[in-house]
Amino acid sequence: MNQLLRTIPKVTEFFEQVEITALQEIYAPNFVTECVREVLEQVRGRILAGEMTELPEMAELCRWVERHARQKAMPSLRRVINGTGVVLHTNLGRSCLSERAVEAVAQVARGYSTLEYDVPSGTRGSRHDHVEKLLCELTGAEAAMVVNNNAAAVMLILTAMGQGGEVITSRGELVEIGGSFRIPDIMGLCGCRLREVGATNKTHLYDYERAIGPETRALLKVHTSNYRIVGFSETLPVREIVELGRKYDLPVIEDLGSGSLVDLLPLGIHDEPTVLQSLQAGVDVVSFSGDKLLGGPQAGIILGRKDLIAKLKKHQLARAIRVDKMTLAGLQATLASYRDQTAYQEIPTLSMLAVGKEHLQARAAQLCRLLQDRGIRAEVIGQSSPVGGGSVPTQLLPGYAVVVDPGKGTVNDLEEALRCRELPIVGRINQEQYLLDVRTLFDEDLEYIAASVEEVLA
Repeated sequence: MNQLLRTIPKVTEFFEQVEITALQEIYAPNFVTECVREVLEQVRGRILAGEMTELPEMAELCRWVERHARQKAMPSLRRVINGTGVVLHTNLGRSCLSERAVEAVAQVARGYSTLEYDVPSGTRGSRHDHVEKLLCELTGAEAAMVVNNNAAAVMLILTAMGQGGEVITSRGELVEIGGSFRIPDIMGLCGCRLREVGATNKTHLYDYERAIGPETRALLKVHTSNYRIVGFSETLPVREIVELGRKYDLPVIEDLGSGSLVDLLPLGIHDEPTVLQSLQAGVDVVSFSGDKLLGGPQAGIILGRKDLIAKLKKHQLARAIRVDKMTLAGLQATLASYRDQTAYQEIPTLSMLAVGKEHLQARAAQLCRLLQDRGIRAEVIGQSSPVGGGSVPTQLLPGYAVVVDPGKGTVNDLEEALRCRELPIVGRINQEQYLLDVRTLFDEDLEYIAASVEEVLA
């Protein structure tokens, strides 16, 4: 082993090779040097582990450096193929943008734009104007604004409307979302004092009324979009809270979480209120995400009374959490699909939620045939998957998946090999089977998936 370690080439020897010289024409010299050192470290580690008893030729080591450089140069943020069946997969970027939205983002990204420029008057404009009118038309809200995500929206609302006083909310709605973002903690950060009322499973209107005092600034309702309390439980209708707010001249705030502009009940998705329902019930300010059930880019959308939205726009925090031109372009295009009544056809999130079992079965059969034609054992099975993204808990969407036989390897080997490709394929393992759920697969990717499986199994 010591003799083998002594024969490992020095870094400088690599730069005498034509392959590495050519590599320096592509990448910066420091980057190539780092790649050489990392490959040599891998070789040294394999020798010490007893995995390598003979040193490869210099030409082979140069090929290792070239391959390592290509892999290292790949962007960490890149497209993947989602074979998990989870439509709003947070780790995989949640909503896929529509082609209309992608083109809108590209248009404003590649050149100058009218971000804060009013063309008719030739004077400075407001970035809020690009989506405010659309949002008001679609929901009936008096005014609207957009920030970078719904967590930021909640922070802005509570800071501007509740700072220095109490905000009353139900004990059963003290939500925690990913990253330990908790309503009680956020209230403290925003300078509000939380006044929780009721019990975990039930809160009555009189619980709210008894808690109202001279320090009360607002009543807050939070939609439990990532969990459900079942059994002996009851949720107070938002309309009753609104009536109480009117009685005591207190604004009512609602955090809808996921937020949806369309009724999802026809798709079999229950207990998901729409934005329109909240506003029609009289909620003064409502906030929700742009990248979940809406199907657009990450954003926090705030709708409500004109005077309250104007107060939010003027708050100092609003500038710190404002959105950029690309987010606004993507959101404007997404909202335009709702206006044009083409949302289900154009927005991938809605299309994936609405797709019928017959279409899913046909897609699964097509992928299965492509695999079998390459000599790979595969079969179609029924499979259910969650919506994801902290939306619609306790409900699963019925569909189909393709089970891929790993051949001589294991399902873990197959999963890792497909995941580590230049265009990663992310599936899931369930009961010792490797599954590709076709709900989240695009038809144009099926041929690549089949070819990739064939390659890694070979």
